[in-house]
Amino acid sequence: MTAPSVGGDVTTTAIRVPLVGWLLAAVAAVVIYLVAQDNGLVLAGAAEFVHEFTHDGRHALGVPCH
Repeated sequence: MTAPSVGGDVTTTAIRVPLVGWLLAAVAAVVIYLVAQDNGLVLAGAAEFVHEFTHDGRHALGVPCH
């Protein structure tokens, strides 16, 4: 009985992600932050509106906001 070889015939291929994909991921990360975590630090003028608008969704996702 022989042990399997490590690092044998494994080949890797780089996956090319278009710029639009990176930009979409960055926008999604910012939106998730604003909806889930921001309590007035970034959106100081609209903090109350954003908080009330996303309040139930935040609790549904398990994000505390009080």
